[in-house]
Order: sequence, then structure tokens, then C-alpha cells
Amino acid sequence: MTRQTPYSLLPDTAYWRRSMAELPFAEVDPVPTNPPFGLTPEDKVMTAGSCFAQHIARYLRQSGFNSLITETAHPMISAENAALFNYGTFTARYGNIYVVRQLLQLFKRVYGRFQPVEDIWVEPDGSILDPFRPQIQPGGFATRREFDLDRQQHFAAVRRGFEELDVFVFTLGLTEGWVSRQDGAVFPLCPGTVGGQFDPDRHMFHNFSVSEIVADMTEFIVLLHQVNPRARIILTVSPVPLIATASGRHVLTATTYSKSVLRVACEMLEQSLPRVMYFPSYEVILGPHARGAYLADDLRSVREEGVEHVMRLFFRKLAGVESSDLAPSPQEDTANGDAAAREMERVVKLVCDEEALDSQSATGGE
Repeated sequence: MTRQTPYSLLPDTAYWRRSMAELPFAEVDPVPTNPPFGLTPEDKVMTAGSCFAQHIARYLRQSGFNSLITETAHPMISAENAALFNYGTFTARYGNIYVVRQLLQLFKRVYGRFQPVEDIWVEPDGSILDPFRPQIQPGGFATRREFDLDRQQHFAAVRRGFEELDVFVFTLGLTEGWVSRQDGAVFPLCPGTVGGQFDPDRHMFHNFSVSEIVADMTEFIVLLHQVNPRARIILTVSPVPLIATASGRHVLTATTYSKSVLRVACEMLEQSLPRVMYFPSYEVILGPHARGAYLADDLRSVREEGVEHVMRLFFRKLAGVESSDLAPSPQEDTANGDAAAREMERVVKLVCDEEALDSQSATGGE
């Protein structure tokens, strides 16, 4: 006699052996069979978040989907220089957004609901940096007028993105951040790292909790739906570990804490809010099935094979198409796949603000 229990009729995906241990790692698929909503090539997709979010935007563009770009470079600027100045990396030129409060802060700033006290950094050579986009303008802005005009254009581009998007894909990257003691403004990097001057009387370290992240993301989504009621939100967690921690812990335990907090927050948001879903790119890259194969030698950078696995599932489950039916993968765009992979790693590192933290150590260097 076979006894029936709640486990008797569960699908293979509920069992570790059937859906993990017995499958080739490239076939592991933790994405729900019936996601809450889908994606069409016509949907305008706005992307933002940490460094890993750049991969999602890149694949959308290469696959013929509508990766929304609202802030473009002047037509006379070469493609190489446009990329150097952060055009096309995301929907607008806001750079990497590592913590959720940065995202909420950006929304409030572009709609005139928040004006940071420390909103400009004047460097020793007279150049001007944006404290909230310190690396989007190599060499900084020459004059305050140039800075103000660029910011005005940038804010308009961000508003357009929020109001025109159909789907917003946000990759949560960190819980650790640096906050202004004056008004709570959050900086993408510790002041003094690539610009500005660190002042312990004005700047403090903060490690955001689950409740803070859930509250911030909930407020952002409510505000977004006020200007764009049709918006759908896809949340992911970056698999890239912290390059440095100011928490006082070992960087491994600090990373584990940070990613655990972000993952729990995503689960709570998906369960409590409409038109919000979590996509498990973190699990695909770092799950034990991959046996570390998706990480480069630095144990931080994600190999192209891992990104391809994530995006194959993304298109299959959300758009109902196989990646083989879409544009060629980046390696197939050139006769030398290894060269393409090295170039992609170089480009990603170039626009990953967090890399600058490693040069702040006592030993220095890369």
C-alpha cells in the first residue's frame, strides 16, 4: 500500500535529486513554469541596478527586444566614447545603483521631491563631479553650467524612462552604503573613493536591513505606479560578491549576509505586491549545480556561459522563445570567442563603480 502525503504528487522541481543532482548543470532551471507575467519584444524594458544588471540590458539589445534608452549621446560622438561616458549602459546615464534607497532617492530627485544638501563635488583641479554619478563623466564637468545642463537633461531622461516603460528590471546588488548625516542622501560609493572628500562628521556607513529594503522598494513601486500604472517589475539579486566591506566582518560573511538580506527582501516583495516577480539569476550562477564554473578566476566576475544560462531561461520562461531563435551570442559575433569574452570583462569592469574600492586598501593595487 502506497501512502499518500503532501509530497506524493509534487513535480520534479520540488526534489533536489531530480531537478539538481541528476541534471547537467546547464539544464538546471529554477524559474517558475508559469511566471506572473510575460515579456514581448515590443515591451519597453527599463534596466537599472548593480553591475550584473548591465548583462541583462546587453542581452535584451542583442536579442531584438526593446531595451529602452532615453538618454543618448550626441550623434557626432563615436560609439566607443559614448560607452566610455556611460551612454547606453542602462536606460539613462545614472550609472550603477547598488542599494534600493539609491533607486528611491533617484525617483524623488527627478520629480523634485528631494534635493540633497551635498549635490556637487568640486575637485582640486576645478572639475565638477556629480556625487550620485561620480564616474559617468570621465574627467568631470568643466563648468557648473555644463554640470547643471547635463543634470537637467538626465533628470528628464529618467522621468521619461519611468513613464514610458512597460517592464522595469532592477538588480539588487548591495546592502552596504554610505549615507549623508545631513539629510540621509545615499552615495553610490564612499565619498573620497573616486571624488569628493570623506568627512566622518558628514558621512556614515550604513548596512541596510530587510525591513528597510522592503520599505524602500515598496515606496518606490507605489510612486512608480502613480506615474505609470501599467508598470511590471522584475527583481533580481546580483551574484557578484562584495569587493570590499566596511562592516568589520570578513568579506565572505559580509557577502553572505548582504545577499541573504536582498534575497529575503525580494521574496517578501514578490509575495506582497502586485505585478512584481523575482527572477533567480543569483541561484543560477551560484547554486551548487554549477560547481563554481560560472565564476572567473577572481571569484567575482561572472563568465559569459553563466550569463547565457540566465538569459536563456529569461527568454524561455518570460517571452516563450529559445535563445537559439534570437540574435547570436556575443561569442558568435567574432571569430575569436576568447577575445570577445576578454573584451566583455574589460567593458563591465570599466563601468563597475565598486571596483574602485579595492584600490583603497592599505596595500593598494588591483
